[in-house]
Amino acid sequence: MKHHPHPLLHWLGIDMIHVSHGERWLSSIGALLGIAICWGISIQFLGPMSATLIIASMGAGAVLLFATPHAALAQPWSATGGHVFSAIIGVTCAQQIDDIWLAASLAVGLAILVMHYTRSLHPPGGATALISVIGGDDIHALGYGFVLQPVLLNAVSLLLVALLFNNLIGSRRYPAAWAGSPAEEAAVTGSGIRAEHVRAAMDEMDMVEDISEEDMLRIIQRAEAHALQDKASATTTAKESGKG
Repeated sequence: MKHHPHPLLHWLGIDMIHVSHGERWLSSIGALLGIAICWGISIQFLGPMSATLIIASMGAGAVLLFATPHAALAQPWSATGGHVFSAIIGVTCAQQIDDIWLAASLAVGLAILVMHYTRSLHPPGGATALISVIGGDDIHALGYGFVLQPVLLNAVSLLLVALLFNNLIGSRRYPAAWAGSPAEEAAVTGSGIRAEHVRAAMDEMDMVEDISEEDMLRIIQRAEAHALQDKASATTTAKESGKG
């Protein structure tokens, strides 16, 4: 079962996504329903143009929640807090800074900073902060009310749909914490790696990872199992060749 990725495909990242047809269709249907609900909410508080802008932000969030439900950036705190904190910052910048280019730039930059410190990093939050500034009179007229409706209502609605769809089949679990405690699982076969070791390694790399230490531990466990299978297969082949 050796796999040698094509250099160009690997560089482009094409070979890094491997999911079943069922996963793809479930992601699509969940996102369709979630965005339809968000549109219905948004149009109640905003005009068509402004509603379209905020829906664009939620559309980006739908990709995370339904296509990568196991990702750290798609978990409930990030999926809601990222939008809310960013909207607060965006509204504040819009109200306090006259130059729209400066207000928009600061809104996105500060939103990222606050999401980092609140551990609610959610890429669509950057779009929410930007839309709070450039969204037009409908959004500006709402003031901080924009944070609650439609932003928070949309984020919670999308989250509820994600909770439903992402637990329909066994291969998915949402939120990731429902996968069970890593303490209940055995150490990685052979090497004794535990979840805290994975966490320590990630911290040393000082990078934003889009996978939890529990999921990384499971990947290592399965990878070692496959490595053992390959080793056993190679040994068997070598013995048979020697007999020949």
